Amino acid sequence: MSELFLQQLLNWITLGSIYALIAVGFSLLFGVLNIIHFSHGDVSLLAPFLALSVISAIGSALGDAGSLGTFLLALLVAIAITGVIGVLLDLVVIQRFRQAPAMMALVATVALGIVLRELIRHLFPNGSNPHAFPRLVEGDVTIAGFTIPLFSVMVIVVSVLAVCALFFMLNNTRLGLHIKAVSQDRDAARLMAINPGRIFRATFFVASAIGAIGGLFFSSYAGMARFDFSIDVGLIGFSAAVVGGLGSMPGAIIGSLLIAGLDTLVQATVPNGASYRLVFVFLLVIGVLVFRPSGLMGRSLVEKV
Repeated sequence: MSELFLQQLLNWITLGSIYALIAVGFSLLFGVLNIIHFSHGDVSLLAPFLALSVISAIGSALGDAGSLGTFLLALLVAIAITGVIGVLLDLVVIQRFRQAPAMMALVATVALGIVLRELIRHLFPNGSNPHAFPRLVEGDVTIAGFTIPLFSVMVIVVSVLAVCALFFMLNNTRLGLHIKAVSQDRDAARLMAINPGRIFRATFFVASAIGAIGGLFFSSYAGMARFDFSIDVGLIGFSAAVVGGLGSMPGAIIGSLLIAGLDTLVQATVPNGASYRLVFVFLLVIGVLVFRPSGLMGRSLVEKV
């Protein structure tokens, strides 16, 4: 196995892990609410700016903006605040479209994403410009003679743990069982003394917090935070969820790995591939939807008229 092949393999799995953290949020929200929350990517990419703001605030107050403890605290605060923002957006905007036609919710959340991007652009200092974002961890580790960046190892391990924790929560906790009950039949859930409103808020918090981890990883992977990162990353995360089958957590992961694999392959083999990678990615999305509209692991829904 050559060093170049290993590097591309690491890039694929690292990028796929980042996309998966955002894609599972899309699928989770769709599975529970049956609404496409198109601004989920924009919510997720708020986290890097929130982390930079916390670092700056701590530096101004305590003069200790460069320590590891400050950085870790900023990341945790950013994840928590992003989760809360997801809940607030549901309370203020999205909940009003739960019984509305799907197109209304889609248009509303697209508009909401634009609002979030423009708020970052105008309220964050020099928000139109890229802001340097540090690597979450530096250094390399040598395994079997190959040098592997610790950042890639951390992204893969944390992503696997986060997804496993989500699956455990959905399948083995009271909250997870309530989420499944509400996603299957809200009226029956109410008869079982389950408050759908509380479940919706909990779902938004979980999905937004997991997406925030993906947003932080992506900015650290790119080395910068930009207000418009959420356009590409959010669209790719949504596309990965669609390719895998909206509402399917395993499908979102498979879709993310497929898209990240094609992205990495194009950049490695096609001349000027970085400029054309999205062309190939979305050709893949179109191809999957042409031959399997419900996604690779999605289920076709039959509506009685």
